[in-house]
Amino acid sequence: MQLTILGCHSATPRINAHQTSQVLDIKNQIFLIDCGEGTQVQLRKYKVKFNRIKHIFISHLHGDHYFGLVGLISTFRLLTRETDLHIYGPKGLKEVITLQMKLGGNWTNFNLVFHELTSKESELIYEDEQVEVHTIPLKHRVYTNGFLFKEKVGERKLDMNAILNDDIDVAYYRKLKQGADVYNEAGVLVKNESVTKAPTPPKSYAFCSDTVYTESIVPLIKDVDALYHESTFLEKHGKNAEPTKHCTAKQAAKIAKLANAKQLILGHFSTRYDDLNEFKFEAQEVYDAVELAEVGKVFNI
Repeated sequence: MQLTILGCHSATPRINAHQTSQVLDIKNQIFLIDCGEGTQVQLRKYKVKFNRIKHIFISHLHGDHYFGLVGLISTFRLLTRETDLHIYGPKGLKEVITLQMKLGGNWTNFNLVFHELTSKESELIYEDEQVEVHTIPLKHRVYTNGFLFKEKVGERKLDMNAILNDDIDVAYYRKLKQGADVYNEAGVLVKNESVTKAPTPPKSYAFCSDTVYTESIVPLIKDVDALYHESTFLEKHGKNAEPTKHCTAKQAAKIAKLANAKQLILGHFSTRYDDLNEFKFEAQEVYDAVELAEVGKVFNI
């Protein structure tokens, strides 16, 4: 699982401060998470192939998290995309995007499939054979979700030395990977655990977009391998967090500690700050495994 940060700052875009967007490469799939202004430029800069993006997840309808979406869709159209594009986001997103496309006479030549979210409880919104995605209800000024991306448990690994010693026909390898016991060439039943090894432990990643401090999300992200959590303010401006429904770096660290996250990635920094290392220092007063999101930075989870 690999995470690439395309943008990690809050509302005001600057030359070197890009709004929220990131790419998650999970089980050879590319998921785009949020789509602030200029996201398609960042995708090009970091060589993400447009045609690999089939699913986009939008946390909420504040511009710094989705204003780049209609531009990206328009570019897909110009590139004669044919593959369906699935977009998961709050109710109202479909209306906004389709109106812009309609009034501009730029309707797509591919299917736009909107999955509009309204539930205030966590729900499964995407699933295939290898991956599932759940919402993480957050508390912001408008309806907002984070997203939990989880790998499913994979197939067992073949112990080839043991398999050859037990004289198991290659036709049974698939069943072994699926956990079944099989008969060898002599007609003897071979127990699966004697010729296979446990699969690689599945990984998980939680994206927690704009939110006030809320411990309600902790059970949903318990033991996550990596947690991205907004940290708009330092403690010296902490009085601004509650009214604007944002968090401080230290509050994000408290959530990571309560959730027993293996790694915390801080992001959504206010552009008022010049030295972002202060966010890391403050968070590490509470929780050790802290990293800063940075445009172009890649995290191997």
